[in-house]
Amino acid sequence: MNGLDEMEWMALRARLEGARAALLSQLADDLDRSADVRLPLPHEAEASPADNASQRTLNALVHEAAEHTTRQLHIVRHALAKFDDRSYGLCERCGETIGYSRLDARPEARLCIACQTLQEQRRR
Repeated sequence: MNGLDEMEWMALRARLEGARAALLSQLADDLDRSADVRLPLPHEAEASPADNASQRTLNALVHEAAEHTTRQLHIVRHALAKFDDRSYGLCERCGETIGYSRLDARPEARLCIACQTLQEQRRR
């Protein structure tokens, strides 16, 4: 099994569901901001080069924020899907249980602390 008791299981699932709802709301806000940020239409007055550069920077930041929110949402949805197949709380690399303290800190964790540490050491 995954080493979690029923209360821990339910609490972690509730936190992930709350995170999913918050991320969906954030994504909607990001998309609304993206719709508000636009370049002037051809028939509108030409903006200065500095204004155009500022607008491009703002567009890039809004787009980047939406991409980040989308990536986070994917991670949370992946964790929630693991509840359905009862694999939540198991390391995706070694299959061992992920400690409750780690899941409490990062409910979306995919790896146990040992495998996460090994992965980070390999990246260096």
